[in-house]
Amino acid sequence: MNFRTETLEIVTPDTPDAEMFTDPEKAVARLCELYESATIFLKDQFMNAMANGHPGSRIRAYYPEIRISVATYAKMDSRLSFGHVSHPGEFATTITRPTLFRSYLKQQIGWLFANHGVSVSIGTSDTPMPVHFAVANFPDITVPQDGAADFILRDVFDVPDLATTNDDIVNGVFKPAADGTEPLAMFTAQRVDYSLARLSHYTATDPDHFQNHVLFTNYQFYVSEFEAYARKMIGDPDSGYTSFVSTGNVEITTPDQEIPEVSKMPQMPTYHLKRKDGGGITLVNIGVGPSNAKTATDHIAVLRPHAWLMVGHCAGLRNSQSLGDFVLAHAYLREDKVLDDDLPVWVPIPALAEIQIALENAVAAETQLEGYDLKRIMRTGTVASVDNRNWELRDQEGPVQRLSQSRAVALDMESATIAANGFRFRVPYGTLLCVSDKPLHGELKLPGMASDFYKTQVSRHLMIGIRAMEALHNMPLERIHSRKLRSFEETAFL
Repeated sequence: MNFRTETLEIVTPDTPDAEMFTDPEKAVARLCELYESATIFLKDQFMNAMANGHPGSRIRAYYPEIRISVATYAKMDSRLSFGHVSHPGEFATTITRPTLFRSYLKQQIGWLFANHGVSVSIGTSDTPMPVHFAVANFPDITVPQDGAADFILRDVFDVPDLATTNDDIVNGVFKPAADGTEPLAMFTAQRVDYSLARLSHYTATDPDHFQNHVLFTNYQFYVSEFEAYARKMIGDPDSGYTSFVSTGNVEITTPDQEIPEVSKMPQMPTYHLKRKDGGGITLVNIGVGPSNAKTATDHIAVLRPHAWLMVGHCAGLRNSQSLGDFVLAHAYLREDKVLDDDLPVWVPIPALAEIQIALENAVAAETQLEGYDLKRIMRTGTVASVDNRNWELRDQEGPVQRLSQSRAVALDMESATIAANGFRFRVPYGTLLCVSDKPLHGELKLPGMASDFYKTQVSRHLMIGIRAMEALHNMPLERIHSRKLRSFEETAFL
């Protein structure tokens, strides 16, 4: 039977009218209710259509939304970089997976109450929920490819629409809706759903396991050290850590539990040392290259982490450096190219004081050096990131001249990408690298040198990153989120 899609009745779930709330807990509870109703409706209708064919109608459910109307300018602490809108108006955002984001949403709604004294409206948006994202909440159900059913899926259900799944808000090119409504958050519901699906695919762990403090590395050697530290922590009842999650969502809660080997590693193996409040540490091995660095941060950003740090290896560019020395990035020379369309290279990527202090203090604590003595094993300065792993094989006149003119002290392929995407997504960022070779001075990364280097330095380097993250965990969120990351007119939500 053929159906004319333009004449099909649209069937939607029954939902309550929008309601005003002044209690963040109750507001989030309503979001959860609306979201659950929509996803269960789509799941049931989808299973019915798969079993019985075209339902003879178009099936649609909508994302819930948060909306506020502000008539006056905020009375707020001028040090605060978030939690308020910059001017009177109407502001809204669509919401997905409210249970996953429960703590975050309660916190952000609470800031709105504190700074504007307005209630929030919780209701159904006019943004359809793609069936792919709805059924992702039910692990036993998958959406078939086109042609697997006896009808065209998009004739009955809404499917992901890349035209409305973009980074216009974070890139500063968003245009207000026809009615003047402006964004309340940096990501729309469909953009978040898109990234949550990608995270599961690339990391082989569920988004629910990700913690608020993320370490990126470019070598698998760090993983065994992280696991050893995690086992020690979950064996200590006073550590605050509750479990360790490995690839494939294998979760252990005692230090002697075995973790089975996986038959196929994901593109970006990811591991989580968890706290009950989500304030633990996630380690992501992004591998080598700026493309992977961008991919990982593009998707982790929707989880709104409190900070991310790069703890990888680099080429030392100064003769005074030794293998194993540390580099604390204060600036970045961006020749990675992957973000040029989203964040022009003329945009400076500033160092963030709170992150820099946490890293420097962690180096001092781990090495037992401080003050002027710390300069023996750590340089601060510009880190250059390039998109060519074999850059040293090119004609050296141009590259070396640029590196010298920039005053760069180290070179890698990922750090500038991670920092620049942190700046773009308003996620506090930092970089502490470890010198593993000095190609300009005849010390190439050769197998024998590498093994000795890894044995002595990986554990120390990782511990510095962990110490820094633990210091940030103990710091109030409003102190970590620098005003340097916010533009003239910003969303209220982090």
